[in-house]
Amino acid sequence: MTGQLLGYARVSTGHQSLDQQHDALGQAGVARFFDDKLSGSSTRSERPGLAALLEYAREGDVIVVAGIDRLGRNAAEVMLTIRDLGARGIVIRSLREGIDTSNATGRMIAGVLASLAELELELGRERRAASREARRARGQHVGRPRVLTLSQRETVVAEAARGKPVAEIAKDFRVGRDTVYRVLRQAEDRDEVGGSGDDG
Repeated sequence: MTGQLLGYARVSTGHQSLDQQHDALGQAGVARFFDDKLSGSSTRSERPGLAALLEYAREGDVIVVAGIDRLGRNAAEVMLTIRDLGARGIVIRSLREGIDTSNATGRMIAGVLASLAELELELGRERRAASREARRARGQHVGRPRVLTLSQRETVVAEAARGKPVAEIAKDFRVGRDTVYRVLRQAEDRDEVGGSGDDG
């Protein structure tokens, strides 16, 4: 008996659309979709769409995904899903990579690609860490933007009013120029709402 074609689509944030994945899955013959709109850091237990799919799928079914990375946040999770489904006689087909886990070669390629995706994430973390170390070595601020005290914000506004360049103000307080601009905008908003009363 031939099983069903079941589609699974996932995006990392609620602002992204599932339409592109649905279109690709639909062209592959999928009529029933399971979706998740969740953080990339969510675990399998926090993905109701994936959980519902795993509960619904039966032996002989084929789960179709746009890309193998849709099945998990890392290689270990992807491979766990592939193994779980394989043990139940359920095949995974990935459109982007052309993977079909109905055979040993497909399962091996799925594992390699998932590992490469995880490696790229790890290399990205290492690059960001190296960048932070380089900034720290140059004496530049590292991490979240510094929070200025009320007194410091008043000084920023006063210096800007005297014509001091934003870049110099930012350097004096060891913050980014965006922080200075934000302080100035907040000061303008307060003036517009409350009125100055000191003009003239």
